[in-house]
Amino acid sequence: MTDSDRLARITLGRIVEPGRLSMLGAVTEVGALTVLDSLRDEPETRSRVLQAEVDAQRDLESATRAGLRFVVPGDAEWPAGLDDLAHAGPVQERGGVPLGLWVRGPLRLDALAGSVAIVGSRAATTYGTDLAREIAADVAEAGRVVVSGAAYGIDQAAHRGAVSVGAPTVAVLACGADSVYPPRHADLLAHIAAEGAVVSETVPGGAAMRVRFLTRNRLIAALTGGTVVVEAAVRSGALNTANWAARLNRHLMGVPGPVTSAPSAGVHQLIRTGAASLVTSGPEVLEVLGAAGEHLLERPRGRDRPRDALTDRQRLVLDAVPVARGATSASIARVIGLGADATHTALLELEVRGMVEGGVDGWRLAALAHD
Repeated sequence: MTDSDRLARITLGRIVEPGRLSMLGAVTEVGALTVLDSLRDEPETRSRVLQAEVDAQRDLESATRAGLRFVVPGDAEWPAGLDDLAHAGPVQERGGVPLGLWVRGPLRLDALAGSVAIVGSRAATTYGTDLAREIAADVAEAGRVVVSGAAYGIDQAAHRGAVSVGAPTVAVLACGADSVYPPRHADLLAHIAAEGAVVSETVPGGAAMRVRFLTRNRLIAALTGGTVVVEAAVRSGALNTANWAARLNRHLMGVPGPVTSAPSAGVHQLIRTGAASLVTSGPEVLEVLGAAGEHLLERPRGRDRPRDALTDRQRLVLDAVPVARGATSASIARVIGLGADATHTALLELEVRGMVEGGVDGWRLAALAHD
């Protein structure tokens, strides 16, 4: 990618709001320089373009001094997953391959193949934050990068889960990558920038605005191999990310909550309609994301009990043996409608297993039969 193309993309980023599909589609089709030339030739946009070009050069210089880099298509670091946005169509009139990504931090974006997005409600419950933290720690410890949006609630818990096991994590912001939003997460974002990466398509200094949160959600979905939704109400920004993940044919997973919990109602809808796979732990997330035969989990089952090894006839006889007072083999046979000899043989087999005891007054259950 040439320096002139890189500057053209920064200039366009100053002129047009991120995620404007018509402009991004044109850039993907004919290139940033051609689109910028056409805007420069229009009288109504010429002055804006000229000023934006001056600002773009200043942006690049100041960003470099601040430790930011601008990664664009064609760079070795460019994450290939973002190119899928060219064919995903719009969601709420937003979409398209970003002009580029401003990055603060040492983690390269091409290392995000197979990464995991963990998103959810800002007004999260303790149940949700605990699960998000545990899942993030598990998948990060397995070598997968955790990506989220650095917001309150589930996002914060996901980042902290990765940090807790000493793994890098990526925060995708709705403001400039040189900014801090929300302000209370200054320390968290500083740590992420030191060990992982803070990413944004908004030009440096850009403010966080409502529409930009929805726009950046497509980046979270496209950068990762799968998205886990932990707590999302029926109207939630996390469901917007889930929508993008589905459009991009990424793995979509949902963590269920209590059926009476409003913060989990949106997740339950994803699971009920089959849009999302149900997961409850990090190992289950890894199983969904893994290649065939990788991270396979054993099916949960209860502990083995002595009765499990019995034949149907032995279980039938055992169920007819009294607990307290003894009973003869003949009386037991009459109760279950089985022959006397067959019943007596089964009782002897059960006695060997320690499940019945024979006495002068007949047969009764042994202690082991109560397990």
